[in-house]
Amino acid sequence: MTVAKASRISPLDSTAAEPFYRQIYDRFRGAIASGLLKPGDRIPSARALTRELGLARGTIEAAYSLLAAEGYIQARGQAGTIVTPGLKPQAPVAIPTTQSRSSIAAASFRPDSILPFQMGLPALDMFPRKIWARLGARCVRAMQPSDMVHPSVYGLPALRAEIAAYLQVSRGIYCSPSQIFVTSGYRHTIELIGHALLKAGDRVWLENPGYPPTRELLGHMNIAAVPVPVDREGISVSEGIKLAPRARAAVVTPAHQSPLCVSLSLARRLALLDWAARNNAWIIEDDYDGEYRYVSRPLPALKSLDCGGRVLYAGTFSKVLLPSIRLAYLVVPETLVERFEQITQALAGGSPELTQALVTAFIREGHFARHIQRMRKLYAERRKATAAGLDSVLGKHMRIDSQPGGMHLILRLQGRRSDRRLVARMREEGLYGEALTDWTMGSDGASALLLNFTNIDSQRTAEIFGRRILGLI
Repeated sequence: MTVAKASRISPLDSTAAEPFYRQIYDRFRGAIASGLLKPGDRIPSARALTRELGLARGTIEAAYSLLAAEGYIQARGQAGTIVTPGLKPQAPVAIPTTQSRSSIAAASFRPDSILPFQMGLPALDMFPRKIWARLGARCVRAMQPSDMVHPSVYGLPALRAEIAAYLQVSRGIYCSPSQIFVTSGYRHTIELIGHALLKAGDRVWLENPGYPPTRELLGHMNIAAVPVPVDREGISVSEGIKLAPRARAAVVTPAHQSPLCVSLSLARRLALLDWAARNNAWIIEDDYDGEYRYVSRPLPALKSLDCGGRVLYAGTFSKVLLPSIRLAYLVVPETLVERFEQITQALAGGSPELTQALVTAFIREGHFARHIQRMRKLYAERRKATAAGLDSVLGKHMRIDSQPGGMHLILRLQGRRSDRRLVARMREEGLYGEALTDWTMGSDGASALLLNFTNIDSQRTAEIFGRRILGLI
């Protein structure tokens, strides 16, 4: 039996956009398709390849798991891992080039890739996978027949209770578990609110610039988006009143405005609450990354100031845990619980109970709080390193905004450069960026790059990618 050696696989590229596990997967798949590795050939053990390549064991196992899931390799216990017997080698399906990746990214606001500076991703390299795997295995072993029926459409009761306790301590929100509805993500949350409280023809304030999917979702529901300008104090309530005093709702990001990262001032918070109370309007607070503030303790949520029951608080686990779990939640005023129960029953959405049970255990045993504390420290370090690295290379062409928190940097382009054109060229080169003008309604938007820093591990890495961006300017 032939035993493949790592040297027979093309070397890995530390500067490539593809993560190492994906590079290993691509190389083994290519070797099998080309006949370099034949059915029945033994491939190196994960332990051996770990030593050979100097990578983490988990990286190798991730690549092998993907190969096994697609039927390329089989584990044979003590006999090792082999290329699947009887496998008929075929030319591999064309792996998307950087150009086709650009098309994919352009078609999806949140692509299913892991690229340098990709928005919306936490530090995936630092996620506590061993703890997660242990809790997951325990949850699976503990499953009973009662856990296998249709889950509650409102969310797992234990998870709703843990979220309520967490919000009281961390965000200053006092609510009962019955006020919390577990959803499958922010879009599901907005859809739920739209069906429960809004109707076609209603007008809703949106921050400008602001999160593009929100206006897209409202447009599908025939709800008119009213762009309200944002300045250093957050959304301009006075401008909103001038533009649409009788708007039915306002969608805001008070902790770190998305995408400018400014915090909504206390005066603006009180003015917004006053407007909602006087006009019987609703405030939808999107607290997507409120935990990540670096200049002081995280600010209390706007919901914590809500005495009139006008604020609906939307949270998510995508930024603090993993986007792939598709888990978020909505806190509604007590007077709206029955209405949201009716709408939730009609829509019958929700997330798998096993996933919810895993997150419940992660929170209950203290891992969630410790993870956020670690990430807050890590992100402060990575933000500083990324900003320093990019500034050293791109300082003559861009200015990096100073901001109190968040998970991305804002690079203001000097001169009359187009952020959209630069982003398109970055996508072609395997780098990710978003154009501030794409987040802006109207034609008056400033030109800037939005670059996530959570997966940039050092100043040197930022400098390497910065030089690649420099070559595109």
